[in-house]
Amino acid sequence: MSSSVPQGHIWARQVKKKDDEEDLLDLMISGSGCAASHFAVQECMAQHQDWRQCQAQVQAFRDCMIEQQARRQEELQKKKKQASADH
Repeated sequence: MSSSVPQGHIWARQVKKKDDEEDLLDLMISGSGCAASHFAVQECMAQHQDWRQCQAQVQAFRDCMIEQQARRQEELQKKKKQASADH
């Protein structure tokens, strides 16, 4: 009996952790500017249940994330150059 209580407690903590991780993922995708593409992939997957039929949506999401990462890298480089020039 006592062994089931710790398992239940551990399970409850794992569920909470998974929920937190999903929220973090949603925040990251929303902040990327690629949320619409991500939702299109999710909708396609829900409709078709086969990722192979969603390649156009997956590619659009991938392209969006690549562009976002390039913009972020460029911003970081500008900040780095600006910090170097200030010193």
